[in-house]
Amino acid sequence: MKTRPVALADFPEVLALNEESVKYLSPLSSSLLASLHRQSAFHRVVEVEGRVIAFILALPQGADYDSVNYQWFERRYAEFLYVDRVVVSLDAHGNGAGSILYRQLFEHASRRRIPLVACEFDVEPPNPASERFHAKFGFVEVGRQLVAGGKKTVSLQTAVAPTGRHT
Repeated sequence: MKTRPVALADFPEVLALNEESVKYLSPLSSSLLASLHRQSAFHRVVEVEGRVIAFILALPQGADYDSVNYQWFERRYAEFLYVDRVVVSLDAHGNGAGSILYRQLFEHASRRRIPLVACEFDVEPPNPASERFHAKFGFVEVGRQLVAGGKKTVSLQTAVAPTGRHT
């Protein structure tokens, strides 16, 4: 497995991965992906034999993003990295790709002295795999909110990045 920054040529594979797991994510169009990519603080893929099998997209505070989950963190925290999405191909689940991306994300946050990593995942309907995954990285719930027109409830989570300071 090799990780690297996302290139524009990866967009079709990133969009296909997002669509494969869209029931746990929000939809992603080419134009939204391009906008989020331009604003991203951390956007990487995992590649195996030339095939993209996973990606992560994280935004800094101050991004121009109308996501209700991103805005929830923006209103409450001065400095953070927000994981908009981390996606692993269904046929690659359990191979460690997501963990590799999260370790690199936390290293990135630490190097830049960003004290918090923020994310959310569905709790209604439940997503126990995501809950277990995030718990491994020290995420704790800091709030909940209804999304998708009241069809989903998300757990809003933060984890401290080891920078030596807190907000």
